[in-house]
Amino acid sequence: MNAAHFHLMVNHLPIIFPIVGIIVLIIGLVIKSDAVKRTAYLIFIIGALASIVAMKSGEEAEDVVENISGVTENYIESHHEEAADVFSILTYILGALSLFGLWTNIKEKSITNVTGIAVLVFAFVVLYFGFNTGTTGGEIRHTEIRADNTTPPIKEINETDNDD
Repeated sequence: MNAAHFHLMVNHLPIIFPIVGIIVLIIGLVIKSDAVKRTAYLIFIIGALASIVAMKSGEEAEDVVENISGVTENYIESHHEEAADVFSILTYILGALSLFGLWTNIKEKSITNVTGIAVLVFAFVVLYFGFNTGTTGGEIRHTEIRADNTTPPIKEINETDNDD
């Protein structure tokens, strides 16, 4: 397994954890369960840690894939790497906010509910940037999803041209 393969395995985690965390936090807020809210906060914290791994492996994966035919450095650096930098910073902030939310929940502070809602709203922001990062990562090798699709269209065979 090389660095690119490892990155492909772990890069989905920082996107998946906020999705799961949002679902769990919404459930916790609706049923007013501190245990469920704490679980959501822990999920967001694990997501921030997973983002560290994805960022580190991404740097190493870039060295592997930049020499592959059809991969342009432009899509790696100006699209995906920039999006990943912003996304990772946001996941770290979400992890810190979740740590604060966990603390307020355990200590039963008066701002516990406000913190939960703030974390939830910020998690949606993080998720938006996560989808953008995932899409730009996919564009590196999947030209069919690029906005400036440069892949030539496949021509259909005209059956009337076939003299068989």
